[in-house]
Amino acid sequence: MAKDYYEVLGVDRKSGPADIKKAYRKLARKHHPDLNPGDKSAEARFKEIQEAYAVLSDPKKRAQYDQFGFVGAPPPGSGPGGRSSTGGFEGFDFSDFGSGSFQDFFESVFGGGPAGPSRRERSRGEDLIYTMKIGFEDAVRGVQTRIRLNRLVACASCSGGGTAGGTEQACSDCNGTGRAFVQRGFMKFSSACPSCGGAGRSWGRACPDCRGQGLVDKTEVVNVRIPAGVDTGSKVRVPAKGHSGPNGGPPGDLYITIEVAAHPVFRREGTSLHVKVPITVPEATLGAKIEVPTMDGPSTIRIPPGTRSGQRFRLREKGVSLAGGKARGDAFVEVSIVPPPFADERVRALMKDLEKLYGGNPRSAPDSGGQ
Repeated sequence: MAKDYYEVLGVDRKSGPADIKKAYRKLARKHHPDLNPGDKSAEARFKEIQEAYAVLSDPKKRAQYDQFGFVGAPPPGSGPGGRSSTGGFEGFDFSDFGSGSFQDFFESVFGGGPAGPSRRERSRGEDLIYTMKIGFEDAVRGVQTRIRLNRLVACASCSGGGTAGGTEQACSDCNGTGRAFVQRGFMKFSSACPSCGGAGRSWGRACPDCRGQGLVDKTEVVNVRIPAGVDTGSKVRVPAKGHSGPNGGPPGDLYITIEVAAHPVFRREGTSLHVKVPITVPEATLGAKIEVPTMDGPSTIRIPPGTRSGQRFRLREKGVSLAGGKARGDAFVEVSIVPPPFADERVRALMKDLEKLYGGNPRSAPDSGGQ
């Protein structure tokens, strides 16, 4: 009976590529032979998972599988009632049409093609996603750091080829022809041999160190530079530090997703920094020069006479740099007026004198909505 690849990966038939990849990586880590030494069932399960992912991750193969229930040669007994259905044209070989339209049609449907020069195709490795938490100041200024991660690299024993050497010999499944003959109903046609990929040759036994996969797990320390201006959700790309490609293929990339910690003083909005600074009643009334914090150290601003609580002052180019660029945003200082200590009798007396002198009601002023 044909395998249900969706059931193998534990996904729904409507699952997208991202869900399929996520399920595959989870299962592959769980059943990887290196993590289950000597466990034959884990090894078999790992191969089954790889087989399912190879089909469902390829749009063309997945479409063929969804339509016909198999990729390449159909499973034995695929006809009605578990029997091979032959019909009235049994033995008629449509591959005799050579390069004609019949063979072209069947090869496009069932995955066949001309024999290739090698048994396995080299392809680019998968990208790696790594989440990094950094401090607020590191995000603003940028930082050089190191991370430790696990990635798949080419097996040193077989140079990523997956084989342990041996002499080249004819593929035993297709007898060196590179073609597999398929009986489907009353039609018989050929496709590329699934065992040798159409090459017609095989290259010895599987490498014992990587179990024929060509890749092994490796823990690696990677130097990364986080540029100034990153924020939560930013992604930093490190080329060629993803998983190595199968059969000596190029590696994928490493993508670092940034999470920035909050700051006790500053609040960020894009490239702008915001900070609240308290001022006294005399400073707000008479004006003053005060020192305020910035990411570059203390800076002095002038508070004009009559400053109100909540008023903001701009410090140009004291904010955050554009990610990867030199231009900087601005910093904004919001002042809040702090009343004097009411328990002091002298302060209370001065406030009463001020009340008599001022004598106004700011809630009745036109700009505050009073009548």
